[in-house]
Amino acid sequence: MGLCIEVLIVDWPRVEAVAPGDREELLIDAAFDEEYDDDPVEHGWSWSERPGEDWYGRYALRNTMDSYKAHFYAGHRWDHMREFVEPEVREVLDRFNDALFWHALEEVTGVGSGLPERPCTWDVGLLLWCPPDHVPVIAGWWRQVAPRLESLREPFDRHAAEPDGWITTFEAFADFLTDWGEVVTEAERRGWGIVGLRC
Repeated sequence: MGLCIEVLIVDWPRVEAVAPGDREELLIDAAFDEEYDDDPVEHGWSWSERPGEDWYGRYALRNTMDSYKAHFYAGHRWDHMREFVEPEVREVLDRFNDALFWHALEEVTGVGSGLPERPCTWDVGLLLWCPPDHVPVIAGWWRQVAPRLESLREPFDRHAAEPDGWITTFEAFADFLTDWGEVVTEAERRGWGIVGLRC
């Protein structure tokens, strides 16, 4: 199946209170909680109901089957359409996309999130490591762009739509961004960080 990602929002101090060598196991247990297996969620939040396990939530993005390929294709579609998007929307979405999934954007365009480099200090296999102080900034970008998603339809349909692969339609692209918007909004509300666990 290839590279997969499990998206979690986590209470940062709770994770950092655990011994460094135990953090990976803690996050893996959260991502693959047996409770989820009994009633798998195809889209949206899963929350543990066990006592003392209220420090994390897992989010299943629509139509991705947890595959990281959807993230690659979303970034690829954005790369093909971004120059045809209104400048003020493009600037904000560049930052949002770069912070969460399209980290190659800055190398290609010179435009990135602008967030300070914060190398992961946890000995864990992560595809995304987003500390709590970054989350309100990213959520703010989402609030700016969310009402203008429909303005992306024409550039997507003309320059990024493809019959093959992932994220082939504007609707799929908008759903993908909206799901990430849900993740950052909820993480901001709780004052938590975001991790994408490599699986």
